[in-house]
Amino acid sequence: MTAETLAPPETRPAVSPHQQPTRLVDHFEYGLDAPICLTWELTYACNLTCTHCLSSSGRRDPRELSTEECKAIIDELQRMQVFYVNIGGGEPTVRSDFWELVDYATSHNVGVKFSTNGVKITPDVAKDLAANDYVDVQISLDGATAEVNDYIRSKGSYDMAIRAMENLQAAGMENFKLSVVCTRWNIPQLDEFRAIADRYGAQLRLTRLRPSGRAVDVWDDLHPTQDQQKQLYQWLVKHGDEVLTGDSFFHLSAYGQSLPGLNLCGAGRVVCLIDPIGEVYACPFAIHDEFLAGNVREPGGFERVWKESALFQDLREPQSGGACSSCYFFDSCKGGCMAAKFFTGLPLNGPDPECVRGFGEELLKERDETARPKPSGDHSHRASPPRPRPKTNRKVPVTIQSGPPSPSAPPVSACDESPLAGFSPGQAAQHNGRQ
Repeated sequence: MTAETLAPPETRPAVSPHQQPTRLVDHFEYGLDAPICLTWELTYACNLTCTHCLSSSGRRDPRELSTEECKAIIDELQRMQVFYVNIGGGEPTVRSDFWELVDYATSHNVGVKFSTNGVKITPDVAKDLAANDYVDVQISLDGATAEVNDYIRSKGSYDMAIRAMENLQAAGMENFKLSVVCTRWNIPQLDEFRAIADRYGAQLRLTRLRPSGRAVDVWDDLHPTQDQQKQLYQWLVKHGDEVLTGDSFFHLSAYGQSLPGLNLCGAGRVVCLIDPIGEVYACPFAIHDEFLAGNVREPGGFERVWKESALFQDLREPQSGGACSSCYFFDSCKGGCMAAKFFTGLPLNGPDPECVRGFGEELLKERDETARPKPSGDHSHRASPPRPRPKTNRKVPVTIQSGPPSPSAPPVSACDESPLAGFSPGQAAQHNGRQ
């Protein structure tokens, strides 16, 4: 880290939109000709009723994109040279054409990473997946014990996920992902999650809980406490070479050394979301009309939305840091997560609700609860059975460093499954039409 990046914002030279960006992050901030990767929710149908589901999934939408429409989108992504798609839902594997679409994408040079609760990962399916080098599987598990996981994700979901991992391991699939959304219930279980991943030959992936979808209603009760945020940061500093995080936790960098990753909001710049009916949103965690850029069924398809939508053009303009611009750590967190601020009722030019310096927490106390936005659509099952709350928030010991992290401690690794790893400014310029 250079002295320039550590300097307070008012002393750093500004990057003009007319200047040639020299840092990798600058290329991303002004947007690329195509997203590096995109999230594609193929269906809202789901066999579970996860309390924190970012898309409020459960029931299938009858307006879902057809098989042929999905293949046409894949053709577009191939032409645009999109590196890979993150396929989710709902539970994507319950679509009858899911495996057909995976095969179509990988045969057209579009890699596939899909998240699943494991319901369809049978021994035969696991063998097929292990034989395809262009598919990455993420098994979702949000508790290292059935008690915690099933409280969040539905009864029986723990056993289902474990069975899926057993099948993948038996099929010889290596380095599939064990994906965990961090909540106050499972932060004490980080070491146990790592042990589970090791047991099945998986790689642990930790992601941040965002207040999107059904999580809007439970975020206040589920998001990690301030003390747990620091525990998580210190755990990542110590075990960062063993886990993947993407850009989930760059807001924690103010605790000390920066955590590698894309240290800005990539919404509309390098990432976006296509939902089951073809709506394109700036961010997978911001499914709301405020962040709707267009629909792939409109003339020009996805490419026109990506390149010409007014929303995306606005997001690619130089952004003001607002109230955060004078903060010493603004370069690390860029004000935090847009979706987290929006759905907790905080101003978009203000601090992240989980700002480690406590500024977001102060604003949360002053917010008008009645003004909090709601997701644009709710596809939840109409009647979900109540689930027993864990008897105790069991404090499983977490191995962390005492005191501030040592300067020699290894930083969390870059997200190795992401094409951002090893992506150079020269490649970014080429992808953005700049030579």
